[in-house]
Amino acid sequence: MKIAIPAENHPGEARVAASPDVVKAYIKKGAKVAVQSGAGLGSNISDDDFKAAGAEIVKGDAVVKGADIVLTIRRPGDKLLKAMKDGAIVAGGLEPYGDRKALEAFAKSGVTGFAMELMPRITRAQAMDILSSQANLAGYKAVIDAAANYGRAFPMMMTAAGTVPATKVFIMGVGVAGLQAIATARRLGAIVSATDVRKATEEQVKSLGAKFVYVDLAEAATAAGYARELTAEEKAKQSELVASHIKSQDVVITTALIPGRPAPTLITKEMVESMKPGSIIVDLAVERGGNCPLSKPDQIIEHKGVKIIGTLNLAGKLAGNATPLFAKNIANFLDLMIQKDGTLRIDEADECISGTLIAKGGKLVHKIYEAK
Repeated sequence: MKIAIPAENHPGEARVAASPDVVKAYIKKGAKVAVQSGAGLGSNISDDDFKAAGAEIVKGDAVVKGADIVLTIRRPGDKLLKAMKDGAIVAGGLEPYGDRKALEAFAKSGVTGFAMELMPRITRAQAMDILSSQANLAGYKAVIDAAANYGRAFPMMMTAAGTVPATKVFIMGVGVAGLQAIATARRLGAIVSATDVRKATEEQVKSLGAKFVYVDLAEAATAAGYARELTAEEKAKQSELVASHIKSQDVVITTALIPGRPAPTLITKEMVESMKPGSIIVDLAVERGGNCPLSKPDQIIEHKGVKIIGTLNLAGKLAGNATPLFAKNIANFLDLMIQKDGTLRIDEADECISGTLIAKGGKLVHKIYEAK
């Protein structure tokens, strides 16, 4: 069995889908591992590091030739797909809610694709959940970027010349990224508040020392644990609460996403204009349209004195940490398929396998692609 790890060619992507530690684990299971030359450089992993772990270093797209399994951070392009053998397993971040034509072309290439973003939210799948491992880093980086652009200190400081007030940070959306943002902002000494449409998150927010800001709504969590889309009336209630709270905040970090849908608007232009000059907004949902309509992908813009940061792929900015976590998530997933004798077995009765399988036999096969 051959496992291939190509270099990522998406602009700005510094991560790679394997680390030397997981390469060693794959080889211990009897696999041969090929890594494209230079694939790990953005994560500070040299070819020599991979070679020392037992991998073969291969130049260019030849890395995937004859591979039974190809591991990627992002969905591979046409050129790389053409270099793969028919039926090869491709596992990683395949952007299952992305462009439908590109997804259909991916399926028609003949590969069997597993989109790790669709991993079921069940206890035994936590170690395979790339969204959580990467969102954790993104939440941290959002606060660090906010602090770097704010121009003031986060903690309260008492000096002989006067007192520096603590920065007020408001986190919108209390998933993995939001919780890490709360924890990071608190560690930096900020006064933190947070909101979420799911009442169940209140205990988590308070356990981190933050204030919970909430509009009383009907149950807003889906069976999978994500926030559902709000009704027009519920959106109006939430908007009213946010508008009254946001004007007194120095930093706002938004993290709200609904799988398969554009990001919900949480901060309107009018809300931005109500904030004090010098305030910061970090929009983690910018790739899906943004929680603020003024956000621009991979740009920092200024509107009426308020900076709005729309950096894409925040986890990728911490590739040295993101890569080992992502690599371990995929390695845990492959443990479901690689047998003790080194052979492959895809058990579609396993909900972690069936839940992530998006392409097989030249077609898109996941339920999210079924006609409405």
